[in-house]
Amino acid sequence: MKTIDYIRMSLETSKAFTFGLLDDMKDSPLTQPTATGGNHPLWILGHLTYAEANIVNHIILGNENPLIGWKEMFGSGIEPTTEASDYLPWDEVRQKFDEVRTQTMSVLNGLSEDDLDAPSKNCPPEREAFFGKVGQCFLVLTLHPMMHYGQIADSRRVLGRKPLAG
Repeated sequence: MKTIDYIRMSLETSKAFTFGLLDDMKDSPLTQPTATGGNHPLWILGHLTYAEANIVNHIILGNENPLIGWKEMFGSGIEPTTEASDYLPWDEVRQKFDEVRTQTMSVLNGLSEDDLDAPSKNCPPEREAFFGKVGQCFLVLTLHPMMHYGQIADSRRVLGRKPLAG
């Protein structure tokens, strides 16, 4: 298996696991995972969308993040609220994720194995271990949805929903 094939499979697998849970929460998108708050499903959906657009467009390609206007809603370090008016509608954010993922796969499909070792165009200062090379950026993209998987699972449990698998 080539590295790009492994990345492609990892992107598809992490999306399938995480979005299986996310899509099940469309009817309760602001359910926080704990009694003291936390990242609710709508915030996670928007955050994953914003972050992926940022990593591909801004960090790898060196362009502006086309979703830069979402930073105040979904950027790292933003504390989610439970006010629906603070967010875009679920369907809009979910559709945008699919558009962003299509672009991600297009960029990946245009790379050679050697391109994975190329430096990213706009690595954040002191984040070279995660974003210094194109391949490292794609590693983060494969792992990031799974980093939030447990939060979504906990939001589902708050509602009394049974696990989808296992």
